[in-house]
Amino acid sequence: MIFDDDAAEDSEETTDEAVEETADESVEEALDKVADETSGDEEAVAEEDAAEEAVAEEAVAEEAVAEAVVEEDAAEAVVEEAVAEEDAAEAVVEEDAVEAVVEEDAVEEASSEESGDEAEEVSADESSDEAAAASEETSESSEETVEGDAELTLGESSEEAEEPRIPRQPTLIRGKIDRHGVAIGTGRRKTSVARVRLVDGDGGMTINGRELDDYFQIERDRLLIEAPLKVTETYGSVNVWVRVNGGGLTGQAGAIVLGIARALQAKNPNLHEALSDGGYLTRDDRMVERKKYGYKKARKSFQFSKR
Repeated sequence: MIFDDDAAEDSEETTDEAVEETADESVEEALDKVADETSGDEEAVAEEDAAEEAVAEEAVAEEAVAEAVVEEDAAEAVVEEAVAEEDAAEAVVEEDAVEAVVEEDAVEEASSEESGDEAEEVSADESSDEAAAASEETSESSEETVEGDAELTLGESSEEAEEPRIPRQPTLIRGKIDRHGVAIGTGRRKTSVARVRLVDGDGGMTINGRELDDYFQIERDRLLIEAPLKVTETYGSVNVWVRVNGGGLTGQAGAIVLGIARALQAKNPNLHEALSDGGYLTRDDRMVERKKYGYKKARKSFQFSKR
């Protein structure tokens, strides 16, 4: 049997290399375990530090809240003290006022008693020279006159007649008076325009050459037009001539009301308060919304079809 020395040497070298490789691998695994353990410890330490910091921040926030509550309580106490001082000062002022009133009443009573005593003494001196019966009558009459004078002097003073209140005057008058003394006013509502002329008369009203009842068939419109005349108590004492165009009957009625109110204001500015309180001098600015492109009306759209 023939042995090969070279083959034996090669087998010994391979075994040595395998042993070395296994040793190296075991060392690396140990190092990796140590590194993992150290990293886990560092993370735990970091988490503990973060938790401690959070607890410290919460404690600081609680301290700040407690300080704020203390400051608020102190401020409320200061406000309560100030209110108590004000109440005490008001009470002192009221007591002083009551004492002053009581003193005035006492002085008035003392003065009235002194005047009554003086009057009685004078009447007694005069009656001593006359007879006993005459003296009694004169003393009774003098006492009655003294009581009457005292009532007149101590009674309530006559109330002064209140002056009539001056009505509010307009800052801007949109109507005008022409050279013939005719009051002119222009009113608008929607697309209607009314030109009104107003003069003193018997209460006639003409609209576009027709009577009011003939032009406006609806009672609501007639009452609306007559409202400013009735509020100012000029209904039946002025003649109204109106020329109106544009819009419908409702818009024309609103335009006529504004025109009549402006003409009345121009004729007598003292009627401004009654007309303004009734809202007859306010231009109603509501208009029909315009049609938009792609819509059937202002907002109404055509039927939508998905397919």
